[in-house]
Amino acid sequence: MSLETLEKVNGGYQEQLNDWIEQEKAAIGLISAVGKLWFEKSIELVLFRNQLVDRSASEIMNLHMYAKDIVKKPITVQNSVLLANEIYKAAICPSKIDIGKLAYEWHQEQSNFKSAADFIEIKLKDFLGKEHSIAPKDVVLFGFGRIGRLAAREIIAQAGKGEQLRLKAIVTRGNSDEEIVKRADLLRTDSVHGPFPGTVIEDLAQKALIINGHTVHMIDAKNPDDIDYTKYGINDALLIDNTGVYRDRAELSRHLKSTGISKVLLTAPAKDVPNVVYGVNQDTIDLKNETIFSAASCTTNAIMPILYVVEKEFGVQRGHIETVHSYTNDQNLLDNYHKKYRRGRSAALNMVITETGAESALKKVLPQLSGKFTANSVRVPTPNVSLAILNISINKEVTKEEVNEIMKKYALQGNLVEQIQYAFSNELVSTDVIGNPCPSVFDSNATIVSPDKRNIVLYVWYDNEYGYTRQVIRFAKQLAEVRRAVYY
Repeated sequence: MSLETLEKVNGGYQEQLNDWIEQEKAAIGLISAVGKLWFEKSIELVLFRNQLVDRSASEIMNLHMYAKDIVKKPITVQNSVLLANEIYKAAICPSKIDIGKLAYEWHQEQSNFKSAADFIEIKLKDFLGKEHSIAPKDVVLFGFGRIGRLAAREIIAQAGKGEQLRLKAIVTRGNSDEEIVKRADLLRTDSVHGPFPGTVIEDLAQKALIINGHTVHMIDAKNPDDIDYTKYGINDALLIDNTGVYRDRAELSRHLKSTGISKVLLTAPAKDVPNVVYGVNQDTIDLKNETIFSAASCTTNAIMPILYVVEKEFGVQRGHIETVHSYTNDQNLLDNYHKKYRRGRSAALNMVITETGAESALKKVLPQLSGKFTANSVRVPTPNVSLAILNISINKEVTKEEVNEIMKKYALQGNLVEQIQYAFSNELVSTDVIGNPCPSVFDSNATIVSPDKRNIVLYVWYDNEYGYTRQVIRFAKQLAEVRRAVYY
């Protein structure tokens, strides 16, 4: 290799490295801007649904690469920093703002504006100078299993200035010193989701956990109506029941007999109370006057956003839903008696055919599709992340490209941007979905369209623990009336 060629190669290497360093410096600047907006002004920045609070510089840069691949336009970290700083200077009310959407619009339209400040003032004019006071809502977690611990993590992570949901208590059977220590350890570490990125301190004298500065009382109770929550400074609270023990209105109403509770949200399907998939049907429910709600199931939250889009855009004739679901605590680790067929066989060794409530959930969430689907499930030996396969006959002729383009549109625009993520990787597998905040991860490369163009097969991944928990928290904020203005 000649000296001239070598210098050219080294020069290109150094140039690329310098560009990376500049981006990394910009990412650190964005981290600072995100933190100031969040803790000082209750303004949360996200990037195409992905939260930016508590992210590393490398994660920030990776999210910008994802955004660039999705919208097919350069969205730079430098532009995100520029716009974030202008948002901080402006009199913006507490809100949740997609900086990716703004950066994309800035890239396209900046020639129409005098400056970035002018751009922000016009784009976010509805957010300027508005009084948007939010009364914080006390929250009680009834039960502290897989969903309960993830809900605790998420409520604390989203606490910010404490103006939205405030976790005040966790109810379990038993609160001895040993039990509190064990539950604290389970909160700190998780075999699937990793360590909790915060601090958990046991205050055994007060029977409480101090989680990132939040005092959370650990209450012992065997029955829902045994507790006076006001003794713990808890009033007008939203109780999230994640035990799955109580499933109908009569049983869940027992929570309301406890002093200090005003609304109940069940993290499982319920028989005779509103079943809500946030983003799909919450506007059809009387949220003001109803006091008991269900957040449906993880599978229901995964498939309903997709079925909503298919019905709206193509029309549904009939279909079949098959879920490939990770095993749960409901199954046996080794062969043993179980009240349901097949679930007694070892979850870690077998694929297990079992029923799913997905079809019956249609009656409660998308009643116009009731009776058009059959459904079944196969439990498989993985600890988390599941897959729904939707085989649907539709009213229009379509191509694979048309189906995918429609799903991409809904993933980036409109009321389902928090629910649907458009995945385009050829290498996507189940572990890639762990920790995904969307309940529906649409696998575009797996889409199948039949030769007659009237039958489609769609593959939808979902983190049946975390993605579902994020839906529970979204709906809880709606019930608690603490949702801020949103720019998506």
